[in-house]
Amino acid sequence: MDDVNADVADEHSPCHSQSIENMSQPNSDDSAASSAPKAGDGQDDVQKNIVWHAHTVSREDRESKLGQRGVVVWFTGLSGCGKSTIANELDRLLIDRGATCTLLDGDNVRHGLCAPPSVLQEEHGEEFAGRFGLGFGPIDREENIRRIGAVTELFASAGVIVLAAFVSPYQRDRDRVRKTIESSGRAGDFLEVFVDTPLEICKQRDPKGLYQKAIAGEIKNFTGISDPYDAPPSPEIHLKWRKGQTPHDQATEIIREMEKRGVLGPAKG
Repeated sequence: MDDVNADVADEHSPCHSQSIENMSQPNSDDSAASSAPKAGDGQDDVQKNIVWHAHTVSREDRESKLGQRGVVVWFTGLSGCGKSTIANELDRLLIDRGATCTLLDGDNVRHGLCAPPSVLQEEHGEEFAGRFGLGFGPIDREENIRRIGAVTELFASAGVIVLAAFVSPYQRDRDRVRKTIESSGRAGDFLEVFVDTPLEICKQRDPKGLYQKAIAGEIKNFTGISDPYDAPPSPEIHLKWRKGQTPHDQATEIIREMEKRGVLGPAKG
């Protein structure tokens, strides 16, 4: 999946702007909670029936078994900046050196976990799709990143190295993911990678002319044109665009920084 299409589908589409503000809490699947209130009842009553179940196998056990530290490498930047391309190259380099990792891409999650109402409606019906499908308005974008943050935390707590490539334009949302990751693990488990490519270069890479459409007003809420992008003030890794630099060069730079920070051990085998 090329980076431009992935980013546009994840962050910029003007269609399906469906709010999820009224989404209710899910019930616990534990049999002891069979009397839990149905979705839509009071939040306090729902919360009383949701308890944290401690695992017998610890995070440290899982990391020891894998021989690595579970961390999240979060790529952010404008559409067309190269996030997905670099993340895919990094994924290959990590696999080649024996690491256990996974890659979450903005476009791909919109086919399932964060699907828009139009995707959910045929199988689940209009009411379900309206309540749980995600569009591309500000609140839906916030929920999109919240869901992804929760998934990356699950992977990281299992000792997996998670690569996440999303425009994720708002610093507030990225900070919330950082808090989620580091609260369940350790400080330094979240590495923000700012793929800092000039807007003009991003426009040149756009195969469908979406930037031009956004400038002409044909696409609303397009990050970098009609919607803001909060550039990270202090990312762990700052990939500044340089002419002639390849995705392999940038992925290698990330690996060196991960090694320097002690979140990536030596290659296995």
